[in-house]
Amino acid sequence: MIKGHPCKCVQIAYTRGGRDNELDRAHIAAIDIFTGKQMEMICPPLQNLEVPFVKKAAYQVLSVDKDTGKVRVLSEDGGTRDDLDLPTFADVGEPTDEDSKLQQDILVEMEKGEKHVYVIVQSACGIEKIVESRLGERSLSLYFAPPK
Repeated sequence: MIKGHPCKCVQIAYTRGGRDNELDRAHIAAIDIFTGKQMEMICPPLQNLEVPFVKKAAYQVLSVDKDTGKVRVLSEDGGTRDDLDLPTFADVGEPTDEDSKLQQDILVEMEKGEKHVYVIVQSACGIEKIVESRLGERSLSLYFAPPK
């Protein structure tokens, strides 16, 4: 966590100084997992840092409203969730080019209707965002085990 944002650490550099050439500072470079912005932090090398608990879950998309950005998905327990937004409608940060492409892929595949669309939702610190989509075949074999 850097400045209250869940981040993925990409580099740690230490500087030496002081009397006995001991470690003086740690420079941490990280990328925000929701916005893609680069974050930096300078701290003592032995300072404790908060680590966010990041969870990813896959959901089947039932419907998408391209005007409001609302996505209706089927959850693991068989219920529906209506509280997800398309990537460019997210409340956190500015949409990236990857978000726009992902949104376009979801909308195109839902309009085609040939395959099931699954989305991967990443959540941390009370924030959720669709970060990936996958396609699955529309067949009964997904729901029923084949006879032996």
